[in-house]
Amino acid sequence: MTYAHSASSTAMEMALAAFRRTFPTFDTTQILDTLRAREYARLDTQQHVYLDYTGGGLYAECQVQEHLQMLRSHVFGNPHSTNPASQAMTTLVERARRFVLTYFHASPDEYTVIFTPNASGALKLVAESYPFAPGGQYLLTFDNHNSVNGIREFARTKGASVTYIPLDLPDLRVNEAHLYRSLATARPGWPNLFAYPAQSNVTGVQHPLDWIPRAQEQGWDVLVDCAAFVPSNRLDLSVWHPDFVPLSFYKMFGYPTGVGCLLARKSALARLRRPWFAGGTITLSSVLAADAPGQGFYLTPGEEGFEDGTVNYLMLPAVEIGLRYLEAIGMESIHERVRCLSGWLLEQLTGLRHSNGQPVVRIYGPLTTERRGGTIAFNFCDPSGVVLDCYTVQEEANRCGISLRSGCFCNPGVREIALGLGREDLTSAFRQKEHMTYEHFLHLIENRKQGALRVSVGLATNFSDVYRFLQFAQTFIDRSAPLSSAKQRG
Repeated sequence: MTYAHSASSTAMEMALAAFRRTFPTFDTTQILDTLRAREYARLDTQQHVYLDYTGGGLYAECQVQEHLQMLRSHVFGNPHSTNPASQAMTTLVERARRFVLTYFHASPDEYTVIFTPNASGALKLVAESYPFAPGGQYLLTFDNHNSVNGIREFARTKGASVTYIPLDLPDLRVNEAHLYRSLATARPGWPNLFAYPAQSNVTGVQHPLDWIPRAQEQGWDVLVDCAAFVPSNRLDLSVWHPDFVPLSFYKMFGYPTGVGCLLARKSALARLRRPWFAGGTITLSSVLAADAPGQGFYLTPGEEGFEDGTVNYLMLPAVEIGLRYLEAIGMESIHERVRCLSGWLLEQLTGLRHSNGQPVVRIYGPLTTERRGGTIAFNFCDPSGVVLDCYTVQEEANRCGISLRSGCFCNPGVREIALGLGREDLTSAFRQKEHMTYEHFLHLIENRKQGALRVSVGLATNFSDVYRFLQFAQTFIDRSAPLSSAKQRG
């Protein structure tokens, strides 16, 4: 061992001891250190710091091995049949569906599970089938993923009004006074849909779940995007009763990809009207009777009427395996680990200063762990306050074996508020969008205001990961932005 390596190890040990004194409950999550060594050894073997859990979770070796053994030991066929291979698969598909309900404490009398390719697929099901109409409303917050923003196109096409609720700086939380005024405008009995994320996929802000009953009491159907929330927080649908919950399983436990679901209240699902039918969604269709009353088809009742084509059936048993894995760990342990590590990282990043006293890091969103998750959006700044190019920073992180993310993270509302983009600037960018390339748009917007960086911690993160990232962040102390950047953004 070299002296430098020994000194570095000693420094990390001292930092870890200080961290444990500040966050004593971290020691209650030691099961995750055991799992890190056993199930995620590839991270340490490759000296890889993975800090992109909001982008996608990491799978444990035991998940893959159990699923592979299941596939090796059985013969499975397309579940849309009654032959032995199909029946075997149907049993596992329905078992996975039931287990999803059990995991989220959702009563099968109240909720159903519709399997989709991902959370975006679940959102599109609601978007295209919701009975928007003139006089109805689509209400959503500035803080939403683009797949939730996209629902507005269906709402507008059907004549419904679209209203955005703004965010307040500096924490980028929803302006609740504005929200409550908008909720009060619903016309009872009309199609009114309110959508928001339980946790921001950019800032980590956790928006209150008690908005759900408040909105429903005033005549709203409520869609809560839980894709960023459920990987490290308990969603109990025996306590909260949103009408629609989209999520992606790979964000929870890494494997499989290509499978998500829409948890839908049966009463709300009954109000949806699909604009088309496909294989798997109908019990009977006719070509000769295509113009008959009822359009010549019978939609399959319940969740299967929304599962287009053949579900990703070989992957669905892996969903149950992943949920059982999380259940065995305990969501409370995952939540506490994420809280401690992100809390320490927030403290350390906000404490970084250039020699002139100016902050090295500009964080977008809350600076404490109160009502926030383990996602941190930020930029590095030079001593004069000029923001360093986030894409260049990511390239440096890549060379250091650190996986983080740069850009606007499919959440334009947070980006526009956090970075101070003006309405007129953005409006002009879309006036002639048919004649504007993406590069032209970047020239118009990015030359003055750019994106951000994002790190996020999860169940396999350990102290070494966040410590190594802090060491990377310290390399930006007293670093000046390139002259061209300073001229463009100064």
